[in-house]
Amino acid sequence: MDQEKPSPYRLDGKVALVTGGASGIGAATCRALHVAGARVLIADIHLDAAEQLASTLALSVAVPMDVTDNASIQAVVSKLECLDILVNNAGVGLVGDIAKTNEEDFDRIMNVNVRSVYLVTRAALPLLLASRGSIVNIGSVAGYVGVKQRFAYCASKGAVIAMTRQLAVDYPKELRVNCIAPGTVDTPFVEGYLEKYHAHEKDKVRAELIARQPIGRLGTPEDVASLVRYLCSAEAEFINGAVLPIDGGWTAA
Repeated sequence: MDQEKPSPYRLDGKVALVTGGASGIGAATCRALHVAGARVLIADIHLDAAEQLASTLALSVAVPMDVTDNASIQAVVSKLECLDILVNNAGVGLVGDIAKTNEEDFDRIMNVNVRSVYLVTRAALPLLLASRGSIVNIGSVAGYVGVKQRFAYCASKGAVIAMTRQLAVDYPKELRVNCIAPGTVDTPFVEGYLEKYHAHEKDKVRAELIARQPIGRLGTPEDVASLVRYLCSAEAEFINGAVLPIDGGWTAA
């Protein structure tokens, strides 16, 4: 009798670190990696939320991490004996064209969305090289198409895409480094945007966000998390340096 083949997209025995892992796409990613068999480190500046999520995922651990602070990152990474998967998910948004974007806000976007990818990846690199690991950066369609009133955000996500490709070129045999570029995903991130900028017209603006994705709905965190799981699996071993849109057809239209 033929031996039964293992289930696809398994990550048994792997150790994964997910930044911004306590909510939205990050939380869904932690769940997906856990289901696939990985031990997940849920890194987030909001430790209470990370601990609450970790309590529902066996073998998962919440770790406090400010991705803009190298000391905070080193405090986590220095305690790890091995690391197979890094998901650079932590990020923030900002509304405004270049004229409305002040220096302080621009610097904050670049610190959280760009510099953090540099800092966390650099800190984790020796462990990832030792395991021939996988890095998945969470970018955005805003990294390669213009989105109105998103000057700083587009700039930051463009940098994430560029860093992904560059790392894949520098370490083509030692690592796999890929980027996922979501469209608009239904997360607390989007809800916060609607509440802050469109509290008086939420339904109208939500409909506009849905309409720009031809498929006719917002993405879900689980949509993105499933792609993360695939990219980290053995089935994706020939994918490297790729930027994969998951946007309901937005950038194809």
